[in-house]
Amino acid sequence: MKIAQRMEHIKPSPTLAVSAKAAAMKAQGIDVIGFGAGEPDFDTPDHIKQAAIAALAAGFTKYTPVGGTEDLKNAVAAKFKRDNSLEYKNSEILISCGAKHSLYNAFQAVLNEGDEIIIPAPYWVSYPDMAYLAGAVPVIIETTDASGFKVTPEQVRAAITPRTRAFVLNSPSNPTGAAYSADELRALADVLLGTGILVVSDEIYESLVYDGFTCTSIVTVEPRLKEQALVVNGVSKTYSMTGWRIGYAAGPLDVIKAMTDIQSQSTSNPTSIAQKASVAALNGPQDCINEMLQAFDKRRTYMVKRLNAIEGFSCFMPNGAFYTFPNVSGVYGKKSGSTVIDGSDDLAAALLETARVAVVAGSAFGADSCIRLSYAISLENIEKGLDRIEAFVKTLI
Repeated sequence: MKIAQRMEHIKPSPTLAVSAKAAAMKAQGIDVIGFGAGEPDFDTPDHIKQAAIAALAAGFTKYTPVGGTEDLKNAVAAKFKRDNSLEYKNSEILISCGAKHSLYNAFQAVLNEGDEIIIPAPYWVSYPDMAYLAGAVPVIIETTDASGFKVTPEQVRAAITPRTRAFVLNSPSNPTGAAYSADELRALADVLLGTGILVVSDEIYESLVYDGFTCTSIVTVEPRLKEQALVVNGVSKTYSMTGWRIGYAAGPLDVIKAMTDIQSQSTSNPTSIAQKASVAALNGPQDCINEMLQAFDKRRTYMVKRLNAIEGFSCFMPNGAFYTFPNVSGVYGKKSGSTVIDGSDDLAAALLETARVAVVAGSAFGADSCIRLSYAISLENIEKGLDRIEAFVKTLI
């Protein structure tokens, strides 16, 4: 069977693949510590689950409007006003099957064949592939731990061409945990304002920040950017609702309408029950976030300290999310047995096979000098896994 040409650039999600491989090894009785998880290890708060149970009992199990229920759109609009000082009408909001789905809909809606989309690296693994699926060309801006993994206005300005259609901003970032200050966002907005380039602001980790850092939306910083910006968020990370698959986007009416039309011909509406649960998440008590944050912060601090103590590793202290992204290039060129560690893929493979530790190679995020480790696992397993990594590195010659 001949496969469509668009698939030549597309690969399975490496983060999901690592977690699946670790799970398969565990099912075989192999003791594997998995640092690949992209989801909180906490249960969904009870009041959210109870809302879903009540929806089931009430028979709320049928189709809903394609773009989401009005009560969930109301809750999203209230969230934007409460947390971001942004006002959106329900017609400017789309509810989708996760923030990932929102982003896919957006790329399909605004990108034409040959259009360019600027993506800072390290990037979330799906951005370039989604661009390819829309026929667009990802234009990658490189950043490093030395620059705090953040792009400068000068880099963005230099990357813009007549074919630039969109710019992706992910703050806090997956995989680095880097987050932009209000001043840094304002400087980026000054470059983008009035260009007609759609700013896709992925804010899924907005609530997971540390050390008193205040996460700000670029649209809040520069309200005039609202007409050329799409703000994407969801309930997955903030409320430990990854499996519920509810994300949302807010932006210009014509973009939201196009995204809704695409959704109508693909998935139709998000799950009815999950929408009711999401209303409870957004409108209900928010203390569950702080409980997670306290645990994540303790793990984050411990993990960074341990990683920086490993010879050949250097780890940036993340501002948000629940990942560390250490530079491990100091061990490249060394051998594990007869295998030379020539990059992040080699190191990730050796750690899994020899040390029984699953990490995600930085090459998947456009940064081969690094690996990603999630601290959305217990402190006990973090300690155990880092012990294994440290012992493994000491065996390299």
